[in-house]
Amino acid sequence: MIYPAYLSYFLTKRKTDNGKARKKRGMGARKRFTFPAKDFTIFPRACSVAAHVEGRCSLYLITYKSEEGVSTAQFSGLLRQPLVLFRPGIMGYSGAIMYNLVRNALFQLDAERAHELTLQQLHRITGTPLIHLVRQTLPFKPVNCMGLTFKNPLGLAAGLDKNGECIDAFGAMGFGFIEVGTVTPRPQAGNDKPRMFRIREAEGIINRMGFNNLGVDQLVNNVRQARFDGILGINIGKNKDTPVEMGKEDYLICMEKVYPYAGYIAINISSPNTPGLRTLQYGEALDDLLQAIKHKQQALENQHQKYVPVAVKIAPDLAEEELIQIADSLVRHNIDGVIATNTTLDRSLVSGLKYSEETGGLSGRPVQLKSTEIIRRLSQELQGRLPIIGVGGIDSLVAAKEKMAAGASLVQIYSGFIYKGPPLIKEIVSHI
Repeated sequence: MIYPAYLSYFLTKRKTDNGKARKKRGMGARKRFTFPAKDFTIFPRACSVAAHVEGRCSLYLITYKSEEGVSTAQFSGLLRQPLVLFRPGIMGYSGAIMYNLVRNALFQLDAERAHELTLQQLHRITGTPLIHLVRQTLPFKPVNCMGLTFKNPLGLAAGLDKNGECIDAFGAMGFGFIEVGTVTPRPQAGNDKPRMFRIREAEGIINRMGFNNLGVDQLVNNVRQARFDGILGINIGKNKDTPVEMGKEDYLICMEKVYPYAGYIAINISSPNTPGLRTLQYGEALDDLLQAIKHKQQALENQHQKYVPVAVKIAPDLAEEELIQIADSLVRHNIDGVIATNTTLDRSLVSGLKYSEETGGLSGRPVQLKSTEIIRRLSQELQGRLPIIGVGGIDSLVAAKEKMAAGASLVQIYSGFIYKGPPLIKEIVSHI
């Protein structure tokens, strides 16, 4: 679907009157209409959905409500800024059906290109009346966690909006909290392309992005412009060219810059795509990092006169002893929360499928059970001493409830959101 602020088109009008269709032709007479967002739907006609997504479609069918009732009109001519949106219109199309059409078109593109295109379109509607086309009205289901009140327990996981360019658009979809990043002190391009691959049969995604981002200063600028009324988490990491033994300095730099603007700060030490990063999860390296972060948090609390909780994001590929050690370190250093889990290196559930041999972290349905088991064991070790944010393979209401039954206080989605779209948000929030 598309929603320009207004449309100028050659009109072919079919008016419905007492159940009978009557045609009125106005070809050659240019007319301009302005429609309330909720009252019309636009469908590409005589071209593929892919052509529409890429702005190559030249014929559209518009259904709208007017004083005369429900009418249809035909728009001929290329739209200058076609916007791909997901809201059902008055024709009775469900949000899931419309998202499936959009997804099928986007999935004809390279995975990273589709990601970029979607963010561009969402960014384009931010701050305009068009935002109402992605807005979903969801029930208020507050959750108290880490000293914060979340308006509902469902969040957007880090990695989808790395630079915080679409915070308001994702917020309008109904997320109770949004985690932007991972962001590093300095901008970096990340790993070589291609670096993102869909495993469609398993509803999974492999990525080896490598913390590509525009740097912490740009993210802060974007966050300052956002008007999201939920909790905003900011996920921070280290630059690839920073030696691991000096990595804590990068985290402290980012902490200082994002602290005034963050609802909470997430420490990413579990991405498999930055060489050596996961070694920070273990032993003395973890204790040294957590001690430095806690001292910085206390100093920033005194400076800004507010307390911003810190959560640590861990990997799903942990042995039992490693998980016990991490839980002990988190408690000893008074960390406020833990995010479980990041992507996995395990390929056992996707073996033999296209792209399964690509290097990088695997997310989506294939990591669902592994992530839930880590949450369950972590919950047993923590005994309620700090909350868990569950993430990994949540693609349905049942999957979200499984994470919470295992011990998560909040949950996040990423790959499931890409495969299922905004209707997944509504399904989970409405019934969890």
